[in-house]
Amino acid sequence: MLVQNKYSSERFVPEKDIAACGLFGVMDITGKRFSGDMAINAMKNMKVRGNGLGGGFAIYGLYPEYKDYYALHVMFQNGNLDAKRKVEEFLKQHFYVIYDEEIPTNPGIKMLSPPLVWRYFITPKKRSEEETVPDDEYVVSRVMFLNINIEDAYVFSSGKDLGVFKGVGFPEEIADYFMLDKLYKGYIWTVHSRFPTNTPGWWGGAHPFSILDWTVVHNGEISSYGTNRRFLEMHNYYCTLHTDTEVVAYAVDLLMRRQGLPIEVVSKIFAPPMWDSIENMPPGEKEFYTTLRMVYAPLLLNGPFTVIIAHHNEMIGLTDRIRLRPITAGVKDNMVFLSSEEAAIRVVCPDLDLAWTPPGGEPVVARLHTQDHLASLNKSI
Repeated sequence: MLVQNKYSSERFVPEKDIAACGLFGVMDITGKRFSGDMAINAMKNMKVRGNGLGGGFAIYGLYPEYKDYYALHVMFQNGNLDAKRKVEEFLKQHFYVIYDEEIPTNPGIKMLSPPLVWRYFITPKKRSEEETVPDDEYVVSRVMFLNINIEDAYVFSSGKDLGVFKGVGFPEEIADYFMLDKLYKGYIWTVHSRFPTNTPGWWGGAHPFSILDWTVVHNGEISSYGTNRRFLEMHNYYCTLHTDTEVVAYAVDLLMRRQGLPIEVVSKIFAPPMWDSIENMPPGEKEFYTTLRMVYAPLLLNGPFTVIIAHHNEMIGLTDRIRLRPITAGVKDNMVFLSSEEAAIRVVCPDLDLAWTPPGGEPVVARLHTQDHLASLNKSI
């Protein structure tokens, strides 16, 4: 840092904070549901990582009474009731709507230009020629149609027994606004505090990003966004939320649900070894990684990143291959934590059994009723 004085011709240039955005995830690997207090308080500890232009939560296991139905969370910008009417007409054509309601909010919390946010519990209504289309594929195609074609309407959560709650504000403000600590319990909570750099701060652009049961929170910059987006459009995924992270959610759905690849392979698509490392591998490994890089080159995530990916039964942490955005993992009994900072974990769980920083490009995978998360600990030693 340079000191400006009247004898100096050098000007003061403020340093850029390159470690912005805060991530946190917590999972009970027994499947026990718990309140959001830990997730909320952990993010308060990392408040300086955000600037109030985006915060959000993903909660798994929060709708046990409707767990067999897809839960669509839809935001209507500017309270656009005509958009709401069009969405509901479309839903009634293509789905049985089991129940719908405005998502409860706290009237005492003042937010910046909040949209009208509604939820619909639905199940597919298929025509005879659509009977062979899997339900998940049917839902994805309809979500994409709504987000592309109905102005001011955005489906931002579409999984079963899963809900995303997000908006413009700090995470604790979003939690207060949607009354998350009072109304919901889940066995996985992931959270994001946003510090937007290259994309706008708006309600739809806050994290998490979601499609079906997949949710993603992200810190970093996806400089390959254009290439990633064009590849995904070839597979009928369309980005409408004006934030680079959206491509990660769709890429995960494509690779893990449609193509059935395990996260251990997907992580090597997103963050593959360098070409010079591949050249020096044994023949079998060299062929494998060369194939991945050739076939899935458009899904390489270029740039510094950390993501927490969640799905029913699992929570995954992954960094870029040279760990420009580190992540910390921690364990206490049945609880697994992932965070941008170890301090945020220890503020809600001071007596951790274990804490470690996973290697770049190596996923931490917490799954129900397993100790799979410890595999990355062994690689980090």
